[in-house]
Amino acid sequence: MKLYCLSGHPTLPCNVLKFKSTTIMLDCGLDTTSVLNFLPLPLVHSPRLSKLPGWVSKDGTLNLEKELKECAGRVFVDSQPEFCLPEKELLDLSTIDVILISNYHCMMALPYITEHTGFTGTVYATEPTLQIGRLLMEELVNFMERVPKAQSATCWKNKEIQRMLPGPLKDAVDVWTWKRSYSMQEVNSALSKVQLVGYSQKVELFGAVQVSPLSSGYSLGSSNWIIQSHHEKVSYVSGSSLLTTHPQPMDQSSLKNSDVLILTGLTQMPTANPDGMLGEFCSNLAMTIRAGGNVLVPCYSSGVIYDLLECLYQFIESANLGTTPFYFISPVANSSLEFSQIFAEWLCHNKQSKVYLPEPPFPHAELIQTNKLKHYPSIHGDFSSEFRQPCVVFTGHPSLRFGDVVHFMELWGKSSLNTIIFTEPDFSYLDALAPYQPLAMKCVYCPIDTRLNFHQVSKLLKEVQPLHVVCPEQYTQPPLTQSHRSDLMLELQPPPMPYRRCSVLNLPFRRRYERVYIMPELANSLVPSEIKPGISLATVSAVLHSKDNKHTLQSVPKPPPVPPSKKRKRVIEEPPVVLAPKPLLSGAVPLEAFLATLQKHGITEVKVEETADGHILHLQAEDTLIQLEEDGTHIVCDNNEPLRTTLRDLVLRFLQKL
Repeated sequence: MKLYCLSGHPTLPCNVLKFKSTTIMLDCGLDTTSVLNFLPLPLVHSPRLSKLPGWVSKDGTLNLEKELKECAGRVFVDSQPEFCLPEKELLDLSTIDVILISNYHCMMALPYITEHTGFTGTVYATEPTLQIGRLLMEELVNFMERVPKAQSATCWKNKEIQRMLPGPLKDAVDVWTWKRSYSMQEVNSALSKVQLVGYSQKVELFGAVQVSPLSSGYSLGSSNWIIQSHHEKVSYVSGSSLLTTHPQPMDQSSLKNSDVLILTGLTQMPTANPDGMLGEFCSNLAMTIRAGGNVLVPCYSSGVIYDLLECLYQFIESANLGTTPFYFISPVANSSLEFSQIFAEWLCHNKQSKVYLPEPPFPHAELIQTNKLKHYPSIHGDFSSEFRQPCVVFTGHPSLRFGDVVHFMELWGKSSLNTIIFTEPDFSYLDALAPYQPLAMKCVYCPIDTRLNFHQVSKLLKEVQPLHVVCPEQYTQPPLTQSHRSDLMLELQPPPMPYRRCSVLNLPFRRRYERVYIMPELANSLVPSEIKPGISLATVSAVLHSKDNKHTLQSVPKPPPVPPSKKRKRVIEEPPVVLAPKPLLSGAVPLEAFLATLQKHGITEVKVEETADGHILHLQAEDTLIQLEEDGTHIVCDNNEPLRTTLRDLVLRFLQKL
């Protein structure tokens, strides 16, 4: 059993498991942190960005003014943002049989894999994962296509040139494999390969293994996966949460008795308490609005935003923010808010019960009805005529490199009354803000990450007790910035097996058993013999028939009778002659009783020697040796066949024949 690791990002995993003749891809996360190396894409012409100086090396030997721009001491690529894809050279991706998706954030690289590698398999995901994943892909394509860039920067990717660039461009990994965004046509083609599954539904893969999704408690439709055969079980835990938020709670009990547990997608903010961050978010928002400023919240169009809106719903009245407009701007804003209300069976019990009242499960429906929350596809059109300040704007993209958020950064960045509140943990807020410096607006970092922290995961692993744990190497050592914090790493016995991008692990357990079915007529012909009280054995002579990884023992076919014929025919290939099997022997030869039997047959001069495995009997007069061992008896006798036969028959008296 092998595990191929194609992504170096612990929360955006992409692994391939080879298990019992099937090749299974576990998630295909897209590492979007690469976009932080690019200049933002403004929706309207930005004089500030267009006047940024080009980059020239200090000694003047390297001039990349057209490709690289300098802003506040940092260098950025002036081109369409590109993404770091999962590794494609480690194994032939066209051999992948299935792709299992754990949540909508971990499927963003799907079109790159299904459309450009010769993939012909099936993708399995839950319905909310598919639908919300489609929205996030659609939004990404929309952000990129509405602000096309004519030039494409490639010179800086040359290895010799990249080595001479300032950091972090100098340290960027595999820049030659970075790709621009896919098209909507590729998204639709990729998602047409998705087959929907429900929690605990068992899906057979070629009769070899069974896969089944379990609720992971992190987002709508998010799953952990069980991959098992009759005798082995692998659990894949990715992006799970034990906190009480809007999704169904995590199913922990089904993870028990795993031979291997693959662990990814732990919290990126182990020291930040999500409840504390929500409180800080609300208080900073209220302070800014009271001071007459605007609040900008860069966020994804699904996920934490549902919890933020629910928190604000309870907070608005008590903080006297009833007249403040809240705007949600995204090409998929309407669909996202509506989807969250219709996936009732994927929500926690509290929200499910509201549907039967009937009430909308999320309170943002009421915020929309009372005009406190308004949503728009973009800043153009209706929004520009209805926009009033001070206000709160939720919009994407959290990287601040594309989407409507770029416009608001240019619009509000110069005033210290305004505040930007970061709630998504995927990007370093300092790196996100770098191309907008110098910046007057206040910045608040409230990362809300509900995924498992190290304390919770240690407790979970003690309960489910897998034999082996496999995880990204980042989880086996404390963070670089807090090297003294041994509580911010996984400490297990035996220690977990770490992996990194491009590593191939041989998982430490071997398949020992295979299930075989026996045909009724063959079973009927067996004659069991009792060898110990309560234990019977029977020998089987059969033909093993294997098809679709299912093995069946069938009766040996009898050769058809050859009809008598005078004419000479071609020689028919006869079926092999099946000889009757020799009887199997079991039991042990007791030394004293055997010596007494030898004496009765006139063999008296016997010298007994004890060995590690049993005894050696030397019959001195006959010059013969008998080795009595646990698993066999050997008679060494030169040129005296009658004596050998007699001794053999005496040994057989003490053994059982099957």
